[in-house]
Amino acid sequence: MGQKTGFLIGFGAGYVLGSKAGRQRYEDLVRWWNRFSGNPTVQRAAGRTKDMATEGARRGLSVVQQGVGKAGSAVRERLRKEDNTTDTILDLNESPSGQTPR
Repeated sequence: MGQKTGFLIGFGAGYVLGSKAGRQRYEDLVRWWNRFSGNPTVQRAAGRTKDMATEGARRGLSVVQQGVGKAGSAVRERLRKEDNTTDTILDLNESPSGQTPR
């Protein structure tokens, strides 16, 4: 949510909740909101926004999954390299009889 949109929503909620204009002004605001939110144009815009957010979330999830896969592969490869290094060191320290030299 952009800063401007967040500010407007916060301002509107604060005005409604903190209004000292009385019950009549509150009822006016409720009627206005119901007309606004029931407007077909607003509903279509809300639907498109929801669809865009869903698609963005799917793309984000895909990117995160790919990153996790790459990180996992890198860790596995590094562990394999470390295991091979340890095996090589052990091989060099063992004598032909299979026992470590003293």
